[in-house]
Amino acid sequence: MPEDLMRYDLLAQNALKGVVREALRIAETTGLPGEHHFYIAFNTRAPGVALSEKIAARYPREMTIVLQHQYWNLRVHDDRFEVELSFDNVPEHLVIPFDAVKGFLDPAVQFGLQFETQAAAHRPREVEAPRPASAKLETPQPAAPPPEEAPAVEPAPNEAAKVVSLDQFRKK
Repeated sequence: MPEDLMRYDLLAQNALKGVVREALRIAETTGLPGEHHFYIAFNTRAPGVALSEKIAARYPREMTIVLQHQYWNLRVHDDRFEVELSFDNVPEHLVIPFDAVKGFLDPAVQFGLQFETQAAAHRPREVEAPRPASAKLETPQPAAPPPEEAPAVEPAPNEAAKVVSLDQFRKK
């Protein structure tokens, strides 16, 4: 079989990341319509990712953020997006390049996409072994509003963190 010098795999991933970008732009300009909400998994070590040292230490490789009720200042650019979320009642500003995105899920309509991060595709294999397809994505605690905007909502003591695998939404 001839070698794919066009890199159609990367072209397709970039086109599908355009779907993620446009969905975020809708949320940026008009808010999330109806029951739509987004789970976005990303590589925390990818070039261009900006998050606090505390969050980076808590999620050293990958994390999933939830954009639903409590997020602020969503800004979508051609190559990245920025959003503010609250972790343990502490507001955090995140900058996430689209090349760092590993997964996108809108559970309201069971729409999901999974990507190989482009930075990882160009790394030598010995730096980091690929994640098995059955591995689960880490999910941060649900975002709570900053104290000055609304009272904090704490999860019930017996509630466990929700872990989401995008594999369940892929067509087989």
